Amino acid sequence: MSYFSLRQVSKTYGHTAAVTNFSLELEKGDFLSIVGASGSGKSTLLKIMAGLLVQDAGEVHLDGELILNPKHKLVSGYDEIKLIHQDYHLFPNSTVEENIARPLLHFEKDYGKVRVETLLKLLGLRDFKDRYPRQLSGGQQQKVAIAKALSVEPDLLLLDEPFSSLDTIQTHQLISELKELFLELGTTVIFVTHDLDDALRLTDNLLILQNGKTIQMGTSQELCENPKSKYVAQLFSPINLIPDRFNSYIRPSNVKLRSKGSILGHVEDSRFLVHFNSLQVRLKNGGDLWEVDDPLRKFKIGDRVYLQFDEDKVMVLKK
Repeated sequence: MSYFSLRQVSKTYGHTAAVTNFSLELEKGDFLSIVGASGSGKSTLLKIMAGLLVQDAGEVHLDGELILNPKHKLVSGYDEIKLIHQDYHLFPNSTVEENIARPLLHFEKDYGKVRVETLLKLLGLRDFKDRYPRQLSGGQQQKVAIAKALSVEPDLLLLDEPFSSLDTIQTHQLISELKELFLELGTTVIFVTHDLDDALRLTDNLLILQNGKTIQMGTSQELCENPKSKYVAQLFSPINLIPDRFNSYIRPSNVKLRSKGSILGHVEDSRFLVHFNSLQVRLKNGGDLWEVDDPLRKFKIGDRVYLQFDEDKVMVLKK
């Protein structure tokens, strides 16, 4: 038996299926990012994992123990499993140190003191321990929320889009810091997000969720190079439909720009990006608009171009 597992878990709200026959196996210390759009069932799934929501079918196990939901447990939830939301859930009139110590009130006093000090150090919060949440930045508040969750040394940490209220720079920095911390502590982590870039900054192990179902699971390279559907393929980049070839697509980065070739088009727009110009090319035959990378920044609006690609880069995708 794996360390953490879900087996055929389902949940409906009225006539709407939020999660359908969802199964998952993780080993201790694993990191997993679950990526899906709003309404894909991510938050419902995490609440079921944490024992905070009654599922219609299926079971959840942690280290061989059946996780009971509120229907079978008087006080819902487990200290071994902590769920962190985008709302920090901090006590506004308690200091950073007091917030982190709250879950430890029923623990041995000396242990609690050492644990709080350890977390203040690990999360770089020592200099802020006497401040109140309103005196902290969004990133610092999220650190306090995570330290509070880690205070009781949970076996499993569930992150429900916890960085959505932070700007990009704050998010990238915080994810980098937390990744090191989780590795050091050996914590098993499941991170759900709609942002693939954020997901990949924490781990290369991905599960793509759509309409409450697992669409594909694997490493980023596996999913990028061998997507099973348009939805998965489009998470990594735009895709171009190849004329007269049913469900066949090519990525902008795999299209070569030439002054002569097979597919003729004209550049309608050009955008300067960090590593290349992104061109919008209108195809002569059929009039489709392709997005194409121009790493040499050679072509301008109005230019006539020919597009080529290698057949081994073509993706045949279902909807």
